[in-house]
Amino acid sequence: MTTSVASSADTTPTAEFLGTRVLDAHAMDRAAGVLIGAACGDALGVPYEFGRRLTDDQQPAMIGGGLGPYKPGEYSDDTQMHVCIASVAASGADLTSPTALDQIARNFHTWRKEGASDIGSQTRNVLSTAASSQTGTPGEAMTAAADAYTARTRYSAGNGSLMRAGIVALAYLDDIDGMVTAATRISSLTHSDPECVEASILWCSGIRTAVLEGTFDGVRQGVQLLPADRQDLWNARLDEAETNPPHHWPRNGYVVTALQAAWSAITRTPVPEHAPEHRSFPAQHFQLATEAAVRAGDDTDTVAAITGALLGARWGVSAIPLVWQQAVNGWPNLTGPDLIRLAVLTARKGFDDRDGWPSARRVPIPAYAGEAFTVAHPEDPGLRLGNLPLTQFRGNAPVDAVVSLCRVGQDPILSGTDVEHVRVWLVDKQGANANLHYVLDQAAREIARLRQEGKRVLLHCVAGRSRTPAVAAVYSTLLGTHPHTALTAIYRALGQRWTLCAHWELHDAVYELAGYHPHRPRPWSLSRVVRKQR
Repeated sequence: MTTSVASSADTTPTAEFLGTRVLDAHAMDRAAGVLIGAACGDALGVPYEFGRRLTDDQQPAMIGGGLGPYKPGEYSDDTQMHVCIASVAASGADLTSPTALDQIARNFHTWRKEGASDIGSQTRNVLSTAASSQTGTPGEAMTAAADAYTARTRYSAGNGSLMRAGIVALAYLDDIDGMVTAATRISSLTHSDPECVEASILWCSGIRTAVLEGTFDGVRQGVQLLPADRQDLWNARLDEAETNPPHHWPRNGYVVTALQAAWSAITRTPVPEHAPEHRSFPAQHFQLATEAAVRAGDDTDTVAAITGALLGARWGVSAIPLVWQQAVNGWPNLTGPDLIRLAVLTARKGFDDRDGWPSARRVPIPAYAGEAFTVAHPEDPGLRLGNLPLTQFRGNAPVDAVVSLCRVGQDPILSGTDVEHVRVWLVDKQGANANLHYVLDQAAREIARLRQEGKRVLLHCVAGRSRTPAVAAVYSTLLGTHPHTALTAIYRALGQRWTLCAHWELHDAVYELAGYHPHRPRPWSLSRVVRKQR
């Protein structure tokens, strides 16, 4: 039986929630990166929790093990508790309301009984005390238990609420005051120490600004949201983080040192320059800084989860390595696409878009997609190029893996089949992809990996006319083909099913990734290529 956590009752989103600022394609990418970014950091840190600091030449990997022991790519309590909040936030609920707080508290209890593979001592104590309480609602009982723990214990400022704060920021992108209140109340369910609350507010401020503006400025700006007599202290703590490496704090179970280690990993890891011909992309800052957080040692999964949430908010889900997106998994039986869905719904106040995304089991196929078609890649017949209608195939699949460059829905990609499915965040619109070169490179290299494993692969987008030929051409260049030759051969194979010349960014990126200056053909010259083949 699959364990599930509940959304908040009586909080069905209504039209008033639509009065929020509209997120453009870049901001939606960044919002989608928050929860899966945290989960990837968590899963990357799991194998090394409470171990020695890693050296710079040691490469962290999602190999599992740790305190669980965990499966490869499985996240721990950091993301498990994050999901308990996200399932309520994704309904469009006001997280400051008693109803929502009660449901989050219930979800925490469900998690403790059925899903907790690991649990911090402070959280365990608070949840156990709250479970035996005979007074108040679930939220009130849990907050009271946290307050009592803080009052009687010298060490009550653990990092257990900071690790799950990211989703709170997504619920209040249009309301700073509401964000502060929600961060305070949700932290206080288990960690009511003022330092825990303040750290959560700072990180939520950082994530909110990162999603809306694409910068890390919100962490510093968040200091102004704290009590006046605490601002100098937190500015000094951030200064210290920016001038010391992440391992400067050997004990990072304390919420302050956890935040400092995460902020150090982010601010002290250089952002790579944009040099696609050398496989250098700014988006790689997500991976490099998350790895830096893990190398700090001690509470590696938590520090990396905190780090990954803010990095995902800044760089977007499109900046997260596809191999990490494919691997991440955890309670309650969730994978990367599920985490993206929860984050997007939270940012959208519980609403899907007009196509039913991200909740639809299957997104509708537009008329411009045309009839289902498939052709062989001109240099590798084991790679098929096609469109979205082709994925309606039922029965025994003629392929072993599918690489989707468009939204497809939550259901398995080919009904009744067991194929590996790689989902790539790539928008078919000029200027809509902040990490375009990185995404194309990642997609092509995933195809190469699948083919090296002997798998037959289907590559598709909606119509198979722009994103599909672009990624197919980048794959050709990985095989050693000149981009002009690659594009011409793919245009020839697709016939008239190509509108890549209407998306020059995609076309030019093929050249730039291979280290060449783009050569844009005139449309009539491409048409002549096709006519010659007839």
